[in-house]
Amino acid sequence: MKMKVKIIGAGLAGCEAAWQLAKKGIESELYEMKPKKFSPAHKKEYFAELVCSNSLKAERIENACGLLKEEMRLFDSLMMQAADIAKVPAGGALAVDRDIFSEFITDKIKNEPLITVINEEAEEINTDEYTIIATGPLTSDKLSKNILKLTGEKNMYFYDAAAPVITKESIDFEKVFYAARYNRGTADYINCPMNREEYTQFYNALINAQTAELKEFEEQKVFEGCMPVEVMAKRGYETLLFGPLKPVGLVNPKTGKDDAYAVVQLRQDNREATLYNMVGFQTNLKWPEQKRVFSMIPGLENAEFVRYGVMHRNTYIQAPKVLDRFYRMREHEKIFFAVQITGVEGYVESASSGIMAGFNMARMIKGEKLFEPSSKTCIGALPLYITNESIGNFQPMNANFGIIDSWHERVKGNKVERYRLIADRSLECLKASLSEF
Repeated sequence: MKMKVKIIGAGLAGCEAAWQLAKKGIESELYEMKPKKFSPAHKKEYFAELVCSNSLKAERIENACGLLKEEMRLFDSLMMQAADIAKVPAGGALAVDRDIFSEFITDKIKNEPLITVINEEAEEINTDEYTIIATGPLTSDKLSKNILKLTGEKNMYFYDAAAPVITKESIDFEKVFYAARYNRGTADYINCPMNREEYTQFYNALINAQTAELKEFEEQKVFEGCMPVEVMAKRGYETLLFGPLKPVGLVNPKTGKDDAYAVVQLRQDNREATLYNMVGFQTNLKWPEQKRVFSMIPGLENAEFVRYGVMHRNTYIQAPKVLDRFYRMREHEKIFFAVQITGVEGYVESASSGIMAGFNMARMIKGEKLFEPSSKTCIGALPLYITNESIGNFQPMNANFGIIDSWHERVKGNKVERYRLIADRSLECLKASLSEF
């Protein structure tokens, strides 16, 4: 009798899991409630829809997320295939045209004979069925309640926020300039410089602006890695100057100087370069307030907002208590979790969890040895971190070199060189491990 895996959610992780299973000859049923029902943040029918940003972060392997992407390529990642097809200029980052990216993944999934797409909302979880729960940050209420029953956890959500997107033609290019920080990569970012007076006026308007009410939720939890810009600003006048508005390393080619007091960066959002998103400006401000306050930024006085920032619920479980290092439930071995609901944070991290869940689900069904995550790799360090039972106050985690085994030998030079050595070791380690499978 052939085994079929039930996958709930056709986001990045769900699609990656289905892809890995198919590569191993395992059939799956991929449940996706769109287009019959949409979450508050999703708008399009495509699978793997990118909601918050079109950036998949840095490309270079000296950055942990860049390393993770290279590791994912070794697993023939569907997300990385799509990113190569949909890539748009973004300096040293990997950014994509959202529609091309999602269309590619949707087409691949729908045309894979071993994957059956079921456009229904999955509500029930049967612990006797092979199941991968990959519902992402906006798990439906009914399924959330059943996950709560299954895991025995309470309050398994926090809040996430998305940045506004504006049209390029509405930007005043007399006041802005193209540059990449420290001249890394190509000068693809549009930079809006502020002097001290302009920043002070903007700052005061920002911290006093009205925010949207979150009536349906009782408790507000904001993940540090995706904090609304107004929340960050209220921590102090200089907080933004060391965060998304930091001016260092940005030389204005018009003046030859890097003397701005603050700089707002805009990143290309589509292939045609007609849309740009405001880097680090995730927000929960009311839409008229976003127009008023963000139009105070030099160069954006007449900005046309094609999408205002929004704030939405982001769901995650207490992974250290619930999951083992394979993204598998400790109490129910046929149930795997993937995506941000596990406590990994970010597009790339979420997709990597789907890869690992699908890869090991296939091996478990075949009665084969599971792929053991290694703390020398980023794709292994993530599940090892989020399932570490010694963690007290569990918070979602991004890819970073802090969770990967350190390089203990003395290194001449700077931190970048040390990270490169760690990355090289990681890729060698992963290649060696995969050669055994």
